[in-house]
Amino acid sequence: MLAKVFSFGLLGLEAYPIEIEVDVSSGLPAVTLVGLADAAIRESKERVKSAIKNSGLQWPAERITVNLAPSDTKKEGACFDLAIALGILAATEQLNAEKLKDYYILGELSLDGSLRPVRGILPISLAIAKFCKNIILPLQNAKEAAIVTDIFVWPMKTLRQTVEFLHNQQTVKPFKLDLESLFAQHTHYQIDFSEVKGQYLAKRAIEVAVSGVHNVLMIGPPGSGKTMLAKRIPTVMPDLTLEESLEVTKIHSAVGTLPIKEGIIGRRPFRNPHHTISDVALVGGGSIPVPGEISLAHQGVLFLDELPEFHRDCLEALRQPLEDGCIRVCRITKSFLFPASFMLVCAMNPCPCGFLTDPRKACRCNTTKIANYLSKISGPLLDRIDIHIEIPAVKYKELTDTHDAEPSVVIKARVEKAAAIQRERFKEEGIFYNAQMNTKLIKKYCILNEEAKELLKLAMTELGLSARAYDKILKVSRTIADLAGSETIQAEHISEAVQYRSLDRLCL
Repeated sequence: MLAKVFSFGLLGLEAYPIEIEVDVSSGLPAVTLVGLADAAIRESKERVKSAIKNSGLQWPAERITVNLAPSDTKKEGACFDLAIALGILAATEQLNAEKLKDYYILGELSLDGSLRPVRGILPISLAIAKFCKNIILPLQNAKEAAIVTDIFVWPMKTLRQTVEFLHNQQTVKPFKLDLESLFAQHTHYQIDFSEVKGQYLAKRAIEVAVSGVHNVLMIGPPGSGKTMLAKRIPTVMPDLTLEESLEVTKIHSAVGTLPIKEGIIGRRPFRNPHHTISDVALVGGGSIPVPGEISLAHQGVLFLDELPEFHRDCLEALRQPLEDGCIRVCRITKSFLFPASFMLVCAMNPCPCGFLTDPRKACRCNTTKIANYLSKISGPLLDRIDIHIEIPAVKYKELTDTHDAEPSVVIKARVEKAAAIQRERFKEEGIFYNAQMNTKLIKKYCILNEEAKELLKLAMTELGLSARAYDKILKVSRTIADLAGSETIQAEHISEAVQYRSLDRLCL
């Protein structure tokens, strides 16, 4: 007998419907899986067989053929186990096949018949809303699926419970979720800027960087607090909107990094990959491309510690996403577009030994070593980093100070005020913040008074700043002016922005 079950697969961030056909016919007992299935799907026949037997149901001693259509699209993962099992039960008349046609079914089976959670449920649920409105899935995935309010979510714990539900559908109610309250539960941070001792200039530079979403590079000796500062940047960024949260959750769901208990990501992502990461893991890819770290950092922070230690290919691969806010991964049959709009935060030592700028310890590096170390960061990548700040070693007096530093909530209030000014300014321009301005918009919105013009001219001439630093100084000074509530860019704004180009002077 032939039975059909409906499910969904995932390619990158795109979900597509799959029709699972199960044919049970006379012949030697065997299971054949066709339809470009990967190893995880091919192994599902053993999981399904044990799950059916251990659920008190009958495994047919006949020939079983399972086809995953469309047959020309490669499929991966263990999310089709439950659908295949129900198809076999329907084909052997242990289940009414007519009751399956109104549901999309997903779930991985354990050998005892219990259901395990699967990845990619949110993008699949968004796609299902355009088709059938019912989805059967593991209980652990219920919150994530119920974010999409246009569908009916039917969470199950075991294969046996699923069969009983399909026999008597009136005994269970669909899972409902209060999305607003769930979203509000996950907007709090465990860390705060009040815990950072000293580093007042660094905190100010970070406030400016976050206000205009400028990429930032921190340079300082080991133990000066670069990582500590970076980890607290999300705490002063404006809260995610619900729309942004769903966009971020969709990416993490597809990759499988979404915490099962949370169901939604309500905080700005903070990604901190190790410097041994490959370029594919950083930007995304694979035989069936999946998003990389830059996409997982979407709407948040990508922190690259020990920047010169990263492979050159990895760093150069960042150039296009930093410009476009997305990454396109191309394969022979299809290209995949992954969002990658993030704030890049980097940290590095001023020299190989790390103590070039530390007044308390002598640097052991010669000028050649220092030049080679700094040259690991290419000019084109440096050109995309707006703010360079030096992080000095923290003094003992600052470490032992018992007064609390300025908390994140106070800094965040100033950041949100500046962000609101930018949104209003650029509402007709198609951008949202100062770092996105092109040459035309810089000319239009970065208005300098005469004193500021003279100071900028002096800085470019006397400090030997490159032409590429010119636009960056104007963008950053525009953000500083927004924080000050000034319509025009004043001399003091230019002066502060020039101080944030320290690496340009170091490289001369």
